[in-house]
Formats: sequence, C-alpha cells, structure tokens
Amino acid sequence: MRSRWSDKDAEALTRAIAAEGVAEALAMRVYSSRLLGRDTRLVLHGGGNTSVKIRMTDAVGEETEVLCVKGSGWDLAEIEPAGLPAVRMDALRRLRWLEALSDEDMVNVQRGALLDSSAPNPSVETLLHAFLPHKFVDHTHANAILSVTDQPEAEARCRDIFGQRAAPVPYVMPGFALARECARVLEDRPDIEGLILVKHGIFSFGETAREAYERMIDLVTVAERHVARAPKTMPPVRPRRPAARVEELAPVVRGAVAERMGDDWRRMILEFRNSKPVREYIDGRESARYATAGPVTPDHVIRTKPKPLILPPDAAEVREAVADYARDYQAYFRRNDRRKDKLPLDPMPRVVLVPGLGLFGLGKSAREARIAADIAEATARVVVDAERVGRYESISERDVFDVEYWSLEQAKLGNTMEKPLARHVAAVTGGGSGIGRATAAAFARAGAEVAVLDNDRKAAKAAAEETGGLAVHCDVTRGPSVKSAFAAICRAYGGIDILVSNAGAAWQGRVGDVDEKILRRSFELNFWGHQRCAQAAVEIMKTQGTGGVLLFNASKQAVSPGRDFGPYGLPKAATLS
Repeated sequence: MRSRWSDKDAEALTRAIAAEGVAEALAMRVYSSRLLGRDTRLVLHGGGNTSVKIRMTDAVGEETEVLCVKGSGWDLAEIEPAGLPAVRMDALRRLRWLEALSDEDMVNVQRGALLDSSAPNPSVETLLHAFLPHKFVDHTHANAILSVTDQPEAEARCRDIFGQRAAPVPYVMPGFALARECARVLEDRPDIEGLILVKHGIFSFGETAREAYERMIDLVTVAERHVARAPKTMPPVRPRRPAARVEELAPVVRGAVAERMGDDWRRMILEFRNSKPVREYIDGRESARYATAGPVTPDHVIRTKPKPLILPPDAAEVREAVADYARDYQAYFRRNDRRKDKLPLDPMPRVVLVPGLGLFGLGKSAREARIAADIAEATARVVVDAERVGRYESISERDVFDVEYWSLEQAKLGNTMEKPLARHVAAVTGGGSGIGRATAAAFARAGAEVAVLDNDRKAAKAAAEETGGLAVHCDVTRGPSVKSAFAAICRAYGGIDILVSNAGAAWQGRVGDVDEKILRRSFELNFWGHQRCAQAAVEIMKTQGTGGVLLFNASKQAVSPGRDFGPYGLPKAATLS
C-alpha cells in the first residue's frame, strides 16, 4: 500500500473545521479517518474505527481529558467531528481493572460518560481505544491482514511476519474482554507499532494522526508482501458451465428467497458481481470447503450470514437449495442458542454463489444488496490470498453465532420502519418526463427501487439520478428494445414487482380524413407498447412466483375522447379493455 497522506489536504481540512471551533487534533483525526475509510482494502461500509485523546471543556467550564471515538452509525469515509463523540477518559480508565463487565454495563458507562448526552453511542471497541496509552489509535479489517491471520497457527505466523513491529492477539470477541487482552499484550510489548488481532483485523497507534495512519499502511504492506511472496498453491480454477444467464437466473433466485408474509411477500433485492477474484474464488476446486468456512472477519457476519448459499448446477433446483439453506440456518440457530434467549433472524442467505457465473448480494434494499456484494467480493479476495498463503480458517461456529446475535452488532443495522414499497422493484416507462417522471419519484419516495425507462437516454438518466434509481433506454415500440430493457432491470435488481406502463403520445385527426399511418403509429405506441412491456414483466413475475402489479396509464381519452383526438383515444380504449 502507499500512503495517501497530503500535508496540503490535511491543513486545508483542519482550517475548515477549526473555523467551526473544533480542536486541531480532532480535525486531523477526521482527515486521517477519511483516508482509511476511503480505501476499500482497509474497511468496508461502516467497518473499522478510530479515536483521539484530547482535552475539552465540559458544560460547567471544567477542562477534562476525553476520548473522541467513532460513533455508531458513522462511516469513516465521510466522518465529521460529530461522528467522533467525546467520552470522559477518567470513567473509561476505571474499568481497566475490573475482572468482568457485561455488555449492558459497558454501554451504560460509555453513554453516561459522554460529554454530550445527545451524541451517538460510542463504538463497541471504545474501551480498547481507551486502554491503549497512545493519542491516536486506528483500527481496520485490512484484506492482507485477514489473509495472513485467517489461518491455523496464526499467532506464530504473525510473529514471523511482523517481528518486533507488531504483536499478535488471539481471537477474543470484541468488547471488554478484548480490550483487556490488548492492553495486557501492549504492556508486555510497549514499543510495538500495532496489534494484529487474529481472524479480526489490526490496530495501529501513534502520537500524531500521520504516525498512526502511516504505521497502518506500513504494517498492511508487510502483510501484502508476504502474500505476494507466497507460493501459488491454490488449486487451479475448475471450468464450469453457468446454470443460466444473469437475467434469467436472478428472478429464479429472487423468487426462491422471498418469504410469504400473510397475503404478501418479504422480498429481496439482488446485486450481481463477477470480477476475476470472484470467479477464481467460486470456481476453485475446493470452493465448497473454504467458501462455507465462515466470515473473514466477525464484523461481516451481520451483513452476509455465517456462510453463502452455493447454487447447484441445475437452475431448476434453486428453490430446493434455498429451502435446504434455510433449514440448515435454523439448525445452526438451535445448536448455538443454548440459553434459549434469542429470537432467530430470517433464515435467507445474503450471498449466493453461482458456479461458472458469479455471485449475488442480497438485501432489503439496493443499498443493502450492494453492501453484501461488496463484502462478498472482498471475502473472495481475502480467501483466495489466504489459500495461497496456507489454508483459510475462520473463527468457530459458536464465535460466529455470538457476534451475529450480539445486540451491539445488531444495533448497527438499525430498526427503522420500512416504507410501504420497500423491497419492491418498480419499472416506469416514459419515466424521463411529465407524468412518468413524477410517478417514478413517487414510487421512490414510497421505498421502491425504481427503473426509469425512456426512449430519451438523457431524460432517463436525469430522472434516475433524481430518484436514485436505474436509467434504462427503452423504445416500447420495438420488441428487442423492450426485451433488453427488462433484462437490464433483472441484472440490476434481480427482477420486477410493479410495472407502470406509462409511455405514450397524442396524435390528432378526424375520423373522416385521418391518415391510416397515424392510427397505426398511435396503436404501436399507445396499445402495443403497453402489451409488449406487460408481457415482458409478466414473464419475470411468473418466474419469481411472488405475484406482481401492472398499472397502465390509459388516459381519460379512453372513455371521453376530446375533439379530433380519436387516434389517441382509440388505442387508449383498447388498452383500458
């Protein structure tokens, strides 16, 4: 890795933030946190955490030492000073010598020690940051670190790789116990630059933001070089024939993972990936072993479940494979819920591997599906390198369960109420302008993932940017264009639930003298366009097996045509019928 530190950028940000009354050290903490967060080889989607120890004035005007540590719900890539809530250090340090501390008590102490009671909850690893004596502390789940620590006998391997620069810490679940263990290791090795947490990640530290950051980069580089020197022992890729094309298979998978909820379904959105590392990972000769061994870092399990679903070669067996996965997950829950005090999460996979094709990330929204896919793709890179170094090994099933059902981890996902059309995919034809554009925006506000279809590419793109959806070029008067558009929707989201067939245009003419060509053009767009799109949507909906909705913009012209608007009203009446 290369350092991305820029004194010019750091000073510019510091000046900007200082103008808001923020301490220079905290401003530098924001800058280096963003550097870490914007490198996907280090952290993904809210992962990792950082801190700085400074002095601040409390509400009664007394100066006190505080730990400004990443708050729950914040992402390092875009963090602001508000995302680093200040916690009184004296309250945190007193916990160092306790023999045990429950999660509930830990959270209570941390919230009670906040300088601002309205601030977000401090990171679950706040105590680890507090127990280390350094001013700046950084924590990431760097890919290269995971590749060399997700191994049997990882501690010995780490001592060989990092020598005197960093000390290994055996796997301990995050929280109070891990914080104490890291502090103990550091007390024995006070001159080290970092801690290598086996099967978890890495901590680096320093007296300045730059020192802590560049130590992180240097230590990860050591791991990268070790991986690069490793013999290429991973078995060669086994060529496989894909079960189907992405646009054909996605609705099958989407229908199979949908769960019936009364009269409706709890659906998923899909995101597809097929990069070279993904294909190497999925099609490796021993993929059934390493792909189901467990997450590369415990933090990922809340997004990906303990393991992915590997689809069988025959696409016709997808529903059976999903049912088997769900039964297996339920058995995993029963094995590990020893105190019988947990409520099971839904048993559907969040990552689906398709030999010969790629992988799908699944989620209740396009954003969550993208997160699952990003993590799955990073997992592929880590595991492929781990197999080249040695033999990939995750934490135990029991440890995986403890993290997946840990209330402090589940809190990261939030419990926000889903909008009425969440988990639905809606396609709006003629969505680039007018009624179609307004309709697309309305569906997006209601929580749907929206595909904006229009013959005007620029208009489709502009409307899609407005709704956060997908822009698709589609000429509804041409069958191949419609087929291509709906295939694009399946590739982007996995399928479709709602079609708003809106595209149309108004031609005028009198019954006695209107040109037949005008009537035919109007029918092609205002009737056959609706039929083509409905047919394409229904085929996908039937494949999914979860129902669907067709909405046609028929116009009042269908029942009460205006003067000289017969060429428009006739096909609209046919559509209404």
